[in-house]
Amino acid sequence: MSILLDQALKSEVLMKADPIILTRMADAPQRPVRWVHSSEVLDIAPLLRGGELLLSGGQALGAESAERRADYIRELAARGIAALALETGPALPAIPADMLEAAETAGLPVIELRRVVPFVAVMQEINSLLVSESVKHLQRGDQASHAMAAELAHGGGLDQLLTVLADRTGTGARLVSPSGVTLGASAGPAPGGVVTTVDVPVRGVLAARLELVVPDDGDSGLARVAGERSVDILGLALLQRMPPGLKELAGIELMRAINSGSQAWQLRQLGPASGFPTDGRVAAVVIRSTGAGHLRPAVDTVLREQVPHSASYANNAELIALAALPDGHSSRTALADALAAVDMPPGSVVSVGPLGRGIDDAPWSLAEARRALDLVAQESGSGNGGVVDAEAFAVELLAQESLDAATREVFVQRQLGAVVGHDRLKRSELLRTLTVWLDTGCNTAQAARELHLERQSMHHRLQRIFELCGGDPRGTGRLAALHLATRLARL
Repeated sequence: MSILLDQALKSEVLMKADPIILTRMADAPQRPVRWVHSSEVLDIAPLLRGGELLLSGGQALGAESAERRADYIRELAARGIAALALETGPALPAIPADMLEAAETAGLPVIELRRVVPFVAVMQEINSLLVSESVKHLQRGDQASHAMAAELAHGGGLDQLLTVLADRTGTGARLVSPSGVTLGASAGPAPGGVVTTVDVPVRGVLAARLELVVPDDGDSGLARVAGERSVDILGLALLQRMPPGLKELAGIELMRAINSGSQAWQLRQLGPASGFPTDGRVAAVVIRSTGAGHLRPAVDTVLREQVPHSASYANNAELIALAALPDGHSSRTALADALAAVDMPPGSVVSVGPLGRGIDDAPWSLAEARRALDLVAQESGSGNGGVVDAEAFAVELLAQESLDAATREVFVQRQLGAVVGHDRLKRSELLRTLTVWLDTGCNTAQAARELHLERQSMHHRLQRIFELCGGDPRGTGRLAALHLATRLARL
């Protein structure tokens, strides 16, 4: 449950702190507050879930650099907290301008508490209110769900179930397919207002979306809870109305078996039942996105257009799929290109696993696709979007699995120690230059284009690299060792 930030600031105990919102954000008072938490720890962001009003006395911030304070703000904003409330006093006489600038850029409301109040009392008052509201909403949500179950038991269809839900929540209710087709709607005119959407999966597959239109004076929290409580009932009603075919069910079970690493004999049974030849070439696809379930229809469309057989399964923030690839690498490349063209939420990232020689290799392809995503996230700090080709990281994945970190580090140091040391001392980019040059097959012109360097600058860099590495490696056995070292350096 949540209350608005403006309501929280007007609570009896927090009003005593004489709070004032310092950042210029028109929507700040309307931000929903899900919980109130206090902490002086600067690395608190990973422990937050979003929607918190975070209270801090500013003791740690007062001694930090401007850069660290800005990082603190950005980390909190990235977690989606409602606001940061800072108590000014001896430790933090005033909230620094650099923090406010970073907060406005990141979209995080910052509140100054100009008087001292016990944070425990603030949390107790507001969180007690939130818990009380949550219990009431859960009780009413369960009552709506039970009423819908009774209606379904007496033969009620989707329209009747949605009417029961709408009456219990004071909303207008509509159930739509992933493609936007209306499957059912509550009786009576739908009120105008904010739309709350809840996914309705059937056997792990997004089958529909419940849309609850909450009037301006309605309770959006109740609508959300009741909608989530009604998902199972609506799923049963959908199964009665349009039960999945045997091939679709086999595909769902196949993806679950692949995801859990089931034994080969199980895959050989489920594969043909869902359209996959036992010995046909396959590749797994992994999509990590906040909208994984919503992406499934679009991804399924791409799979149908690109490959003869496919299956997909949405699980939390991951959408996994398996594609049959009769043309081997060429059809795999075409599939990757098609997936890259799918419109996805910001931060979504796709990985195409290596080519397996049969259904037995599907769990391996899926595991390698996930490991490639983890490797890319490790390099960049987060998933930056786009399509990752797991086959392009075969060397890194093999080394990560077969060589311990100390062995990898020693090898890189022996082969590239002088280059790495030069970069550290001179803040140069010789290691990156060498990596790109080797990855392009020692094509100096292409490497210069990828690095946005003039040819002369590229030649100067290569000459310095050769001096540090003991000469031009082309035509020698050292070329392979240097290339391997640059790949291991990414780990």
